[in-house]
This record gives sequence, structure tokens and C-alpha cells, in this order.
Amino acid sequence: MIGTEIEHLIKMLSRLPGLGPRSARRVALHLLKNRESLMLPLAQGLARAAEVIEECPSCHNLDTVKPCSVCANPARDATLLCVVEDISDLWAIEKTGSFRGYYHVLGGTLSALDGIGPEDLSIPHLVRRVRDGAVKEVIMALNVTIDGQTTAHYIADCLAALPVSVTQLAHGVPIGGQIDYLDDGTLATALKSRKAV
Repeated sequence: MIGTEIEHLIKMLSRLPGLGPRSARRVALHLLKNRESLMLPLAQGLARAAEVIEECPSCHNLDTVKPCSVCANPARDATLLCVVEDISDLWAIEKTGSFRGYYHVLGGTLSALDGIGPEDLSIPHLVRRVRDGAVKEVIMALNVTIDGQTTAHYIADCLAALPVSVTQLAHGVPIGGQIDYLDDGTLATALKSRKAV
């Protein structure tokens, strides 16, 4: 029989993405067996992170400073603004080291089924940033889903009256991808988006 405190720990862990009840039970057991070396430092680290990490008022990234270290970097290109759904997308693009502009995190996508409208996302803030700043190109780096594409089109409509170009990430065959392993949608998009060699 498992005690109520352990059950509570397992329930809390199972709320994390990628952890179901079984995985959460294994993680809880591992933490409990390694209290001094793992559990206590993790608890202290979580408490410290909750205390010092905040949302950037400019791009909605998370950092210990305001504005975040990306927004505070004057060496970045202020004419480029990359729009992403979530902070994890910003981090993924930033990890590549290939983008030198600024970011804007929407906090999700428009979804009629889930009742998520423009006012539930940071779209009004995005429009103000573009209108009031030096932005010349807005790059839509949204997931290739119905909601992602709907959101990209909605934002493009909102920015249509402003002197900026709105682009989106290229879609198609991934580097190292083999044609016969691609799904129909990816292959069709790659054919439509073909370019000169």
C-alpha cells in the first residue's frame, strides 16, 4: 500500500508532459531513493526557479531578467520578428543559432473548438509591437496544423495595413529525409513549394 504523501507526489508528477501514472510512479520512487543527491536539490532548484524566473514583457519568453536576454541584446536585427506559438519553439529556433532577429511568443493558437480567440493570445500586443517598432519582416514560425495556419492567416490580415512583409517557414522534405517515407501532406507541400536549383 502506498502512503498518501507518495500518492500525492505521483499525482503531481503525472501532470508533467510525457509522464503518465506508471512513469510518474517510477520517477517518484527514483527521487525518494535518492533524496540527498537528487530530490532535495531538485526541490530547491524548483523553488528558486519559481521565485526568480518571469515572463518577458516584450516577447513573452521566460528569463531571470526583464527584458529577457534575447530582447536586451542590441546586436540582434530589429527589422526581423519571428512569431512562435510557445516558448519551446523560441528555444528550438534559438538553439540553431541561425536567427538573429527578435521573437514574439503567442501563447498558443486560435482554436474555435477550444474557445481560444485573438484576445486570449498575445496577438494585440504583436500588432502594437510591429506598428510601433522598426520591424520590416514578420516570420510566421507556427506549427503546420489547421489551428497554426488559421492563426498565421489571421495575423497576416491584422498586419496587412502595415508596411511589413509577412513570411512563413518553408515546408517540405526535411534534410536527410527520404521521399518514400514522407506522408502525403508533406510531399504535396514540398511539390507546391519547389524552387529553382
